[in-house]
Amino acid sequence: MQTKQIVKEKLPGWLRLLAGVAVIFGGMTVFSGGMVLFGPPEARMAAGHYVPFVVWFNFLAGFAYVATGLGLWVGAGWARTLAILIAASTIALAVVFGGFVAMGGAFEMRTVAALTLRGAVWITIAFASRRAIG
Repeated sequence: MQTKQIVKEKLPGWLRLLAGVAVIFGGMTVFSGGMVLFGPPEARMAAGHYVPFVVWFNFLAGFAYVATGLGLWVGAGWARTLAILIAASTIALAVVFGGFVAMGGAFEMRTVAALTLRGAVWITIAFASRRAIG
């Protein structure tokens, strides 16, 4: 138990900040995606031309965001790997979404903004966790 405490103390404060961001971001993602997928019809209507595969990806990824944030908080090596996988899969989703849009699929501009934000956040967390955890 003492070893874990020493490891926790060596973690940089900025990594803890990013871990907290990941947990909060994940919770918000699960909530918002869950409202569109499972909430009242008004929630789906408010979402406009949402793209189901994007909403499902984000909803499920939200759980991984929370797990990654908790893992980063304690300096777990698997969390670094998961952060990298989340960043890569978000980029892949953006490419698929781009193809969907190019083929004339209906979408909301806020989806573009949200994917850009998610990609930027997870690329930052992935690089930062790689640096801090090794």
